[in-house]
Amino acid sequence: MKRIFGLAIACVFSCRLHAQVIDTTVCDILKNPQSFNGKIVRIKATVSAGFDLFVVKGPECGQHVDAIWLSYPEGTRGKAGPAAILQMQPAHNFGGTVTVVDRAPVQLDKNKDFKQFDSLLSAPAKIGGLCLGCVRNDVSATLVGRLDGTQVELRRDGSGKIVSISGFGNLNAYGARLVLQSVSDVSPQEIDYSKPAVAPPAASDVATEFGMHHPLNEQPKRAVEAFGKEGDDNGVNVGFAGMNEATKSAEMKSDHDSPDGVLFNCSFDSTRLKGDDMGRAMTHLGEHIVDLRNPEQGNESASLYQLEYRAWLTTALGAIGAGQKSMTSPGGYLLWTSSWPQASINRKTNDALTAFLANRALLSK
Repeated sequence: MKRIFGLAIACVFSCRLHAQVIDTTVCDILKNPQSFNGKIVRIKATVSAGFDLFVVKGPECGQHVDAIWLSYPEGTRGKAGPAAILQMQPAHNFGGTVTVVDRAPVQLDKNKDFKQFDSLLSAPAKIGGLCLGCVRNDVSATLVGRLDGTQVELRRDGSGKIVSISGFGNLNAYGARLVLQSVSDVSPQEIDYSKPAVAPPAASDVATEFGMHHPLNEQPKRAVEAFGKEGDDNGVNVGFAGMNEATKSAEMKSDHDSPDGVLFNCSFDSTRLKGDDMGRAMTHLGEHIVDLRNPEQGNESASLYQLEYRAWLTTALGAIGAGQKSMTSPGGYLLWTSSWPQASINRKTNDALTAFLANRALLSK
């Protein structure tokens, strides 16, 4: 009798858990991420991984950031995820308030579907030249997990000092994060890396886009200098392991101080970024640090589109300066090749970056 009663209780508990799963869509979540905060959701969507991306995306939703950040539960040690990422964290001497959120733990079902999912999203693309964090596949799947929702905010006081940070993923720019619990219906979608060559932005148009007031050839140098010298305690932390997990500590105030009260935590996956790739990746995140820590006048509230536009341009300039023969962004958008005549470089000013940011990164101005 006790056994039967126990089985009945287990069945009731299981049914309740099942009933708590909400079937929804990417667009419904992005309309109001906070309304889904803490809920277990089921989504049929496409997952993309890349240089600084690990996102769940659906059809165009009309948001400035048209994707949900994807994370594995802490301690998962999966292979897929961004190759490099920058996340801001309140330092011990942060001047603003920090709200600690108590989130229910998620346990990932590491079944054969998950192993296939993780393997497909971490398989590198085999193409010539430099291609940062480029993977072979996107993956469509049914995803179940805990949805974390918040209001994205990077607020400054009158002096320009950051006093509020809120958001998930790269640059804390995503209002919704899915912490994966299970995955099924896995289907790979091989990415086409044979797109026609298009030119990188011309200097004059980039300056107009972002409002830059200094020579472009200074950008890579400034980006590298953002990390400081060895031993500097400048609030920039660098790690060389993948960052694909939802870690509790990342949402809390740190025990360490920073010159401006904000820690810039940079993670590079050293298994995916080797040699020149690592140098270009550091240039990319360094540009983000510069633009967030010391924004030019008028760009204190730059959008993720603008920040990524600037960082990819600086990365391309760094590749050119380092003698790279070509550079391709994730998704197959050719940003630079030494075979282009000078006239070709300036002819298609914004095509490469705007196409990449709109179609791959799902960003808009």
